[in-house]
Amino acid sequence: MTFKAPDSLAEQIAHHLAERIIRGEMKPGERIQEQKVTLALNVSRGSVREALLILERRHLIAILPRRGAHVTELSEHKVRSLCALMSELYILLGNAVAHGWQEQADMAPFIEIQQRLQDAFARQDIRTFVDESFSVMRAAYPFANNPYLQETVENLQPAMSRAYFLALEQRKAEMSEFLDLFQRLLTAVLARDLPQIRIVLTAYAQRSCDLVVSALTAA
Repeated sequence: MTFKAPDSLAEQIAHHLAERIIRGEMKPGERIQEQKVTLALNVSRGSVREALLILERRHLIAILPRRGAHVTELSEHKVRSLCALMSELYILLGNAVAHGWQEQADMAPFIEIQQRLQDAFARQDIRTFVDESFSVMRAAYPFANNPYLQETVENLQPAMSRAYFLALEQRKAEMSEFLDLFQRLLTAVLARDLPQIRIVLTAYAQRSCDLVVSALTAA
């Protein structure tokens, strides 16, 4: 990956490092040395420190006294804990859309995402499929109109991406199942069927979690 310095330097440094962690280029427990990052990216040490604080907030690294910054470890307990929390956050977003949509045009972003998911499935493009899965929650933010919910989901999303990346190949076999779940979710949202939204999103989170844990165990 080529680093390109943008306007929001600390955020971009954090994004650059996050991508390396998510894709497994930086391993669990690996130390992140400020000076090396500063020299490699030709940026200030202060910006790197700020970026590391962002990554800590997003649960990709831990900053420990006298030990510095290290990539966090993945474990079954952490994965299941994260999935359980994200499931409830997804349900809050799903309920917000169900309560908030007024006309069919309001659902257009979700229909477009569904089409992109189907296109990714047709190409067997699992990485795009996973990325578009996260697009669903971002399309729901305006309906929730809750900055705390949005901030929480965004801070947890990199950790979820990291977990999903482990299970990419296993998820390929499940793409049609996830497409079916998304169709059921859209149907429930249009019907404002909150109990069904919970059922569908709980099933989605559980299935995703099982795939990640399976990949983690096999690693």
